[in-house]
Amino acid sequence: MVRAGLVRQLAAGVYVYLPLGQRVLDKINAIIREEMNAIGGQEIMMPVIQPAEIWRESGRWDAIGGEMFRLKDRNGRDLCLGMTHEEVVAWLAAREIRSYRDLPQIWYQIQTKERDEARPRSGLLRTREFLMKDSYTLDPDTDALDRSYAAHEGAYRRIFDRCGLRYHVVQSDPGMMGGLGSHEFMAPSAAGEDEIAICRNPACGYAANVEMAKGVPSPPVFPAWTREEIATPNVRTIAEVSALLGIDQRLAVKSLLYVAPKAGPVLALVRGDHALHEKKLARALGEEFRPAHPDEVRAILGAPVGSVGPVGARVLVLADEVLREGTYITGANREGFHLKGVAAGRDFECRFVDLHTVAAGEACARCGESLDVERVIEIGNIFKLGTKYSVPLKAMYLDEAGREQPIVMGSYGIGPARIAAGAVEQGSDADGIVWPWAIAPYHVYVVIVAMKDAAQVAAAEAIYGACRRHGLEAILDDRDERPGVKFKDADLLGIPVRVTVGNALVKEGVVEVRSRKTREEIRLPQDGVVDAVRAIRSREAQP
Repeated sequence: MVRAGLVRQLAAGVYVYLPLGQRVLDKINAIIREEMNAIGGQEIMMPVIQPAEIWRESGRWDAIGGEMFRLKDRNGRDLCLGMTHEEVVAWLAAREIRSYRDLPQIWYQIQTKERDEARPRSGLLRTREFLMKDSYTLDPDTDALDRSYAAHEGAYRRIFDRCGLRYHVVQSDPGMMGGLGSHEFMAPSAAGEDEIAICRNPACGYAANVEMAKGVPSPPVFPAWTREEIATPNVRTIAEVSALLGIDQRLAVKSLLYVAPKAGPVLALVRGDHALHEKKLARALGEEFRPAHPDEVRAILGAPVGSVGPVGARVLVLADEVLREGTYITGANREGFHLKGVAAGRDFECRFVDLHTVAAGEACARCGESLDVERVIEIGNIFKLGTKYSVPLKAMYLDEAGREQPIVMGSYGIGPARIAAGAVEQGSDADGIVWPWAIAPYHVYVVIVAMKDAAQVAAAEAIYGACRRHGLEAILDDRDERPGVKFKDADLLGIPVRVTVGNALVKEGVVEVRSRKTREEIRLPQDGVVDAVRAIRSREAQP
């Protein structure tokens, strides 16, 4: 997108959208508005700068860490730059909604958000300032919320279909949003920053973000071990222990010590071949945590990292559900030693929770078929907030019996720039972008091969004008550049159709019409260009 002249980076995670990039965003936003209005959405505009009071009332002022931009005004009052608007909506609803007759409501905006990302990366995918369509539903009860939620899911599917994206709808962790549940819309892409697990069985349909996904890994063959302590000098990792003892890594347990503000030291256990997913651990603890420092590990468990284990540990122990069955090798909490034949529940007390990161090939917990793991770009999310914000911010209504009830809320987000980035990643080839018709900055790219040839210039300008008169957005490349430069730029920019006006016009009375997507090319008189472009559009454009 930088090479094609759509964006320029001003600073880390901060971008300027140039005219062509802005046209793409405008088209995406127009599709979003049409589909949001179709389900009864009403567009509003809420401020980027917000007072700290409403965030303190919801409890998120202290719960959100460094990713929130905080500042003070000249009078010393605390403010923040909005990374989301649940608090503002609840504040507004408390003043605008009086009765059940005022419900349901759908309010939405397309607004700038600010988030102090620690590591802005992946171009437009993880930025500090970004545009978002966020909508909010206000309902009298959870049944009505379910209907609003379903309406948004349908609208989102239509938006992404019209934008020409391939996507999955997956279960996700509500995270800092909280509430009753959530789903994410994920566009498959090797450039994605997330991963999802998908069941290979189409009839099952299980799909979830790896932070939520559950898989059933294949078990090892458990030897008939009895419990004994064995010397393991100078080994620290699972791979080293397994190599020394000549065992399958699946027979070892990885013991990881963390420290949480309320729970204190926590020992998390996963199988030796697995990675612990930190969001799963945070969800199990109900709070954030940090890895224990090496000196803390030794002080708490009496051994260095690499020799620790759950037997005799006087801390909270959380074990992955996979460890319910079988006997394993664990650290002995004595430097240079491990314990063989350790069984969870028999040799140490623990709480079983899902902790490991699902890997490709594990069995689906729902149907037993194998799971695939795919990298994706998050392009949208939907949340059932319930009364998480309406209760603390006193967003209430009077029901039919005159009793005061909390408004039941939902929150729904789409990143227009993420849609653009997803389309680029899914449709690009070695020569550049291949835009879907609906969001391409223009439809037709008219190239003049020889600017000194008056006939070519006149024909190109006539084609350009005819396209515009017939509702086909056209751009005319009348630069004094070599044809090869123009052709390369046309491919890089990814306009769906290129019309070349060159020497064939004089020799044969024809111009060349080429599809960017299929690279198919036809030669025809200039008065047939509009019909040819329409035919290509009918074949290639999304419904």
